[in-house]
Amino acid sequence: MNKFINAILSFALKNKFFIFFVTALLVVAGYISFKTISIDAFPDVTNTNVIIITQWPGRSAEEVEKFVTRPIEIALNPAEKKASVRSSSLFGLSVVTVTFDDDVDYAFARLQVNNHIGDADLPDNVNPSIEPPYGPTGEIYRYTLTSNRKSVRELKTIEDWTVEREIRSVPGVADVNSFGGEVKTYQITVDPKKAVQYDVTPLQLYDAVSKSNVNVGGDVIEQSGQAYVVRGIGLLNNIDEIKNIVINNIKGTPYLLKL
Repeated sequence: MNKFINAILSFALKNKFFIFFVTALLVVAGYISFKTISIDAFPDVTNTNVIIITQWPGRSAEEVEKFVTRPIEIALNPAEKKASVRSSSLFGLSVVTVTFDDDVDYAFARLQVNNHIGDADLPDNVNPSIEPPYGPTGEIYRYTLTSNRKSVRELKTIEDWTVEREIRSVPGVADVNSFGGEVKTYQITVDPKKAVQYDVTPLQLYDAVSKSNVNVGGDVIEQSGQAYVVRGIGLLNNIDEIKNIVINNIKGTPYLLKL
């Protein structure tokens, strides 16, 4: 061992310029590597995961498991290079995690999930969403909106249209999932006796409401060197406008919805 160390020292002393050149080259290479190679404080060494989140408000965990979680799992089982499929079902919420092999990148994994998730037999108006790519070492921030002056419906509106959009604009935020609250909706309840009295069918009512809640673009009228755009404004803004929708019955007689 001493002979080996003495040989190295002897070579270094005899070739001073060569040693200085190699040392300078290593310093430059180290500086370039320090500036270009990305170094993570907590490197992600886990497999590639794709998470599918599905909301079904108002349903128990048992119903979510039976009608949402299980069909999604069955549909994703044929995915290529799949390692495992794990899930959890909560009240109104289903979370399915598909884990792929080590050599699979996220683009391939997401493509496999997108190709197979359409085969799931889900209830109407249930749309699963795929989470954006992020590692398990990412920070998860949970928050709630509370107020003594605003209702749950108003807080849900603030969350969807203000808070969530501001958080999404922050660099590094992968996604925001809001859960709970009451979404503001307008519901038309039909009295069967009055529908028979005025000869109005449910299909006529549906068509009248659909056609009354749309903006229509028209043509352009040119007059005296100026162009006037013709358009019809028909979007419903409040309850009074909904009440004043005109419905034509089977005989063609017009009635207002509020009747």
